This record gives sequence, C-alpha cells and structure tokens, in this order.
Amino acid sequence: MVFRSGMKAVAFAVAALVCVGTTGAWAQNEAPPPLEAYGATPAIEYIELSPSGDLVARITVVGETRAIAVTRMTTGEHLFAADVGDVKVRDLRWIGENRVLVVTSQTRGIAMLGVPRSELFFGQVLDLEKKKLVQVLDRTPDVLAVLYGSASIRNTQDGDALFVRGVNITTDQIDLHRIDLRTGRGRSVASMDRETDDYVLDGEGEVIALARYVERTGRWSLRLPKGNGFREVWAVDALVDTPSFHGMGRTPRTIIIGADRPDLAQQETDSETSDVLFEVNVDTGEWTRLPFEHHPDFLVHHPQTRLLIGGGRTEEDGVRYEFLEPQASRRWRSIERAFKDKAPRLMSWNDDLSLIVVFTDTGEAGQYQLVDFDRGVADSLAESYPTIAPEQVGVVRPIHYAAQDGLDIPGYLTLPPGVSEPSGLPLVVLAHGGPASQDVAGFDWWAQALASRGYAVLQANFRGSTGYGLAFMEAGYGEWGRKMQTDLSDGVRWLAQEGIIDPSRVCIVGASYGGYAAMAGLTLDAGVYRCGVAVAGVSDLRRMVNWEARQEGRNDSQTVRYWNRFMGAARLNDRALDALSPARLADTVDSPLLLIHGKDDTVVHIEQSRIMAEAMRRAGKPVEFIELQGEDHWLSRADTRQQMLRETVRFLEANNPVGPN
Repeated sequence: MVFRSGMKAVAFAVAALVCVGTTGAWAQNEAPPPLEAYGATPAIEYIELSPSGDLVARITVVGETRAIAVTRMTTGEHLFAADVGDVKVRDLRWIGENRVLVVTSQTRGIAMLGVPRSELFFGQVLDLEKKKLVQVLDRTPDVLAVLYGSASIRNTQDGDALFVRGVNITTDQIDLHRIDLRTGRGRSVASMDRETDDYVLDGEGEVIALARYVERTGRWSLRLPKGNGFREVWAVDALVDTPSFHGMGRTPRTIIIGADRPDLAQQETDSETSDVLFEVNVDTGEWTRLPFEHHPDFLVHHPQTRLLIGGGRTEEDGVRYEFLEPQASRRWRSIERAFKDKAPRLMSWNDDLSLIVVFTDTGEAGQYQLVDFDRGVADSLAESYPTIAPEQVGVVRPIHYAAQDGLDIPGYLTLPPGVSEPSGLPLVVLAHGGPASQDVAGFDWWAQALASRGYAVLQANFRGSTGYGLAFMEAGYGEWGRKMQTDLSDGVRWLAQEGIIDPSRVCIVGASYGGYAAMAGLTLDAGVYRCGVAVAGVSDLRRMVNWEARQEGRNDSQTVRYWNRFMGAARLNDRALDALSPARLADTVDSPLLLIHGKDDTVVHIEQSRIMAEAMRRAGKPVEFIELQGEDHWLSRADTRQQMLRETVRFLEANNPVGPN
C-alpha cells in the first residue's frame, strides 16, 4: 500500500517543522533503476484532505489501474477503495465530509452529434455512506453526461452543492446545473449558451458574474447582476488574448478578473500576458488592483469560503507563494522554514488550515507529507516514484546563457546521478512543449530517465516560454524554426565552451512543440545534432493550422488566430509556413530521426508524424516511426509512456552512445 499512516512524528523546532525524509541504500556504481521506474505513472496522482481533515482521498496507480481510496487519518481505517476504470483522472475534490468528486477523461467522439474525437470529461460522485459512485448529469433530460468546463463546489445554507455546465442536445443550451448528489441528476439553475465564456459563483452558488465572448468578432464582455438579470458593464475587443475570471475575490461580493486595463493600471512586467489582476465589486462595478508584490501564475482560494487568500508563481528554484490572508501567510512561512531549500508545494488543506499536505521533489523523486499544526508534526504520506531513491536522482542545476542576439536564456541542466564535476559528457537537448510553457525545477521523469543512462540533459526555456515576462514571450512570436530553435543550439555551444559536454555527441528530443524542435533541429539547424527523437511533433505547420480550422468549423477561430500569431503567419493557409516545416525539408536531413506518436492524440493529429515519416522515406533518409496504441497527446498511459522511453533510449544509445564512439 502506498499510503502509510502513523509514521514517526517529528516535532517542531523553534516553531518550524522538520521534514521526514526517505533514504535508500544505493551505491554509485550500482545499476540504475529500470526505465520502467521512470516511465511509470506516479503512484499517487491526487491526494485531498476532507474539510475536517479526518479523512484523506487519493487516486492510486498501479500499471494502468487507477483506484480511488479513502482512509481515516486518525485510525488508518480504509473506508473505501474501488477502481475507477481505464480512464484518465483529471481532478479529485471533496463535496462536504461524506462525498468526493472524481473527474475523468476519455478520448471519444459523438458521431450522432458531429463531435469529432476529442478529450471528453466526465464526473462521478462517491457517496461514502452508501459506498457507491453516481454519474454526474446522469438521467438529466436531453443533457449529455459530459462536463462542459470545470465543476464548482459550494457549502451553501441548503447543504453541500456541486454545479456543472452541460450541453442540451435539443436546445443547444449549455446551462449551469445543480447536481442532485444522491442521483447525479442535474437541475438547470442558470441559462447559458455557447457564447457564455465563463461565470463566477458566490458562496451560496448564485451566479454573480458572466463573461461572453463572440468568437467571430473577438468581442469579450463582462456582465454583472442587475435586478433579475445581468447588464454589460465593460467590453473589449480581444481577437486572441481574452480577459479571464479567477473566482471569488477577498469578499463575498467581489470577483477576480485578469484584464488589460491601461486606463486603470500599468502592465506588470513579470507577467507573460498584458493582463493585470483586478478585484471587481459586483454591486458597484468598482475595479481595484490586487496587492500582490509579484504577478502570480495561479491564485489560491480558501478551501471552505472559496474566497481569495493568496497566489503562487514559478521561480527558478521552484514555486513561491504570496498569501494575502494573515493566518495562511504565517503557516506557510513556517512550512517554508521547515522545508528549507525544498521548494514545497501546497497540495491540499482542511477547512481550518490546521492540516496541510505539501509536495517536495528537490533532490528526490517526489514525496507527499502531512503537516499537522495542532500536534506540531510532519508525517510522510506517500512517494511519487517509490522505487527511485534520492541517491539515484541526478542533480538539477539552474543555468543561464546568452543567445546569439544577446538575449538571456534560462534553463536547467540535469547531470547523471553521482556526477558532480561534469566534463565531456554526451548531451540530450530535451525541448519542452507549448511552446508557451516552461521547464521548472524539481524531478522531471523524462530528464531523470535520460540522465540515469549517463547523459547530461539540457532543458532550455527558449524565447516564447512562459514565466519570464511578456517581452520574453513576445520575442518568440514568428520565431518557430528560427530564434526559438537557435536558442537551443546556443545552449549546446555554451555547454561545450564550458567543457561540460562533448559537442560531437549531442541529440535532440522533445514532445509536442518539442517534437517540432527535434525535427527542426535536423532540418533548419543542421550540423548540431547526431540524431533526433520527435514525440507527437508538428512537422507541417500550415497543415496543422488548417486541421485546427476544420476541427472547429471556423477559418477565423480564436485558436487559428493564436497559432498564426505565434508561427508568424499572415493568414490561414499561409504558404510562408512551408519554409519552416520539417516535412517539406526532409531532403536536408543528415541525421537519423525517430518519430513516436499516440493514435488517440487529439491535439496534434498523428498524420503529422506519418507525413514526416513518408517524406523521410521518399528522400532516402534514415527514419523510424512508432505508433502508440491508445495513447493521447500527454502520454497518460504507463505502458505506452514506458514504450516511448525504452524506444527513445534504445535509439539514443545506438546513435549517440554514452561510451567511446
């Protein structure tokens, strides 16, 4: 059993917590863990405390089997355990003390409604008293039992409540429904249509704000209560970047909006968007800028009241939190002192904030710990990768280097376990997806797997990545295959100058946009890499954007406008993208390429790898292509993730061996 209760407690020392760590006997010259240990889905996917903190719910994973389990913390009694099926779990939350919401997804289409294969989300409510699971929106007249957007949970005067949106196949409405927690049946409580972009509920489950977005015109509007309806109080043209709701504010009659309002506040330089976070009073319409010192990447709301109490942002050494509510601020400072240099992350807490589950993965493969402020102890709950000991985790160093045009490029270098003074190592450049994403500090299963086989691993946050401000993000617009690509090879050259790696032994690997970067590295930035591995990568940019347009049934959708901006296209079907598309440049490849793609990928269609493989074969270039059965874009399945990892390492060892050439 992964969950362990009643472990040795460690007392507070000078009002600070002491972390209970795990150790393992491992000698540097012993064989590393098998690749399956890294490619396995984490043993714990979600872990959540009940409102009282007496119960803990978690999603455990063994192979492809996911199960929900509920345990009483004080006694260790197991109250419930059941498989949730061959699905992907996307969320786990308590609804009061006796029910748990489980959100799952599957790659499915609905042919009768013309819905193409996509990732559809479903909800189930576990009733602990009856020991049964009920389907959310089940038997709701004319409404699909599919979640449209996220679910909202509130503790109302009438009891605990769950609210979700559902598609009515008769009226085409997508109303907000309150769910009968005994049957899963929904009752419409607010009328909404397809142009209803988002909403905010107050503590009683009443809608206190609506957002509308007309995709054709790009018009976004904020609507606040007036009488028995809603009135438009502010609107803006937003063809690509729309304002966004972020839940309730610090008081019950306020909401949080991220919006570009130069008339009210200057842009925050540490945000990768032009949005500023405002608190809006729904009765007066007054906008107030939130008093965060740094623009947060995400907000934190109180587990009981759902009011805003803080936020967090990803920094070079991990996630850092800034709390606006005094009690939460004091308690988190205690946790930071206790887990010094571990960059703890908040995973769950109970209603009175006396129990907090934190996660750490600095110098280890990931560990969940329960902090009990009343007892003054911290107990180890579970490990993400229990077969990988801390001694088997390679050191992750934050690095910075200059791109060709002088732009500072941050990133991380993962070293093989046991290596402290690297010299002349073989290198794998591991490019992240997105590209509007970022690599972060901590345990990365893919990077650590490659490092365990003797490779140094470079993860560069090239221009266009998130986390470094709007100017850094915008520097990536139109730079697919250009400066975004040379930002990666500039890192190779810097590591070579430092003597850390051997520049003649470098390969490039990546997934999604990183898969594109791997193929572009062999075509548009030739001469740097001995081989490339592209997982779920984009090989033909124009074809991909055209496919997105067909999927959405619109040539001028927000998604199409987004990709045209990032890729630098003037319009849909812009042939200028062909010069940046590896599938159209296959005859220039001078290194072996491995293509891997999931058949259930609904983000980057598998045709992108198929056309690259065919182009390589026609050009007489060395290529391998592996299709993963039942896998999606995110490598959600353990068996196919492990297959990807085995094939990648096999290919790297054949074309870029760790030992002498």
